[in-house]
Amino acid sequence: MKKLKIYIETSVISHLDAPDRPDWMKDTLRLWELIKAGSYEVFISPVVIAEVMGCAEPKRSFLLERLGEITYTELEETKEVSELAAQYLKAGIMPKKSNRDRQHVAYACVYNCDMVISWNFSHMVNYRTISGVKGVNALVGYREMLIYSPTILIEGGTDDDT
Repeated sequence: MKKLKIYIETSVISHLDAPDRPDWMKDTLRLWELIKAGSYEVFISPVVIAEVMGCAEPKRSFLLERLGEITYTELEETKEVSELAAQYLKAGIMPKKSNRDRQHVAYACVYNCDMVISWNFSHMVNYRTISGVKGVNALVGYREMLIYSPTILIEGGTDDDT
């Protein structure tokens, strides 16, 4: 079976250490184990790297160390990504201040990922963004992009869930 190509947005990586959101952290850690086991083909962008590098220490070092645990492809910045992100802005899908969020989605679309994984419910994992991206992508020739939280990729329960 073909592995899903998932674009991991920065909020997912950040929630590997999020004691203020233990439920999200638990799901992120479970997803991370699946990624480490090779269940998914993972992609990130220069935007992800820039956002991780913008974290204060010691979180920055922790996140970089965790990224070193997985196999991923870092996508290259292209004019096509910038143009698609601009289309999302023009369509009013995400606020002007959400340039990096638009770029995350555009990278995933341009590089033909199957889905974007994010904990950003304000600007990404919500009906308005998902339906807006679907509409713009249809108009400009990209396939539909699924945008989900990490929880969607955690298959089944654990033995202690009974």
